[in-house]
Amino acid sequence: MAGTIESLAAKLAEDTMKVMDQTGEERLYVEVGKVLAAASQSLEEAYLTEVRVRLAERQARRFLIRRMNELKAAQAPKDGQ
Repeated sequence: MAGTIESLAAKLAEDTMKVMDQTGEERLYVEVGKVLAAASQSLEEAYLTEVRVRLAERQARRFLIRRMNELKAAQAPKDGQ
């Protein structure tokens, strides 16, 4: 049963993130979580964990990209040198 819950939660989180990206609704996952809470607390918890992990990964990735861009800019040859 745990494997089913985890796989359903992962797929639902992935689909939710796609809709969030397309619509710009940053808190859509909260609404989906409320729908799940009414039917299955176990699935709701697994789903919210999946969404939070994906959101955290995105934030960390943006940070790394920003840091790499700063590093490249600092190492770039200066004009006139």
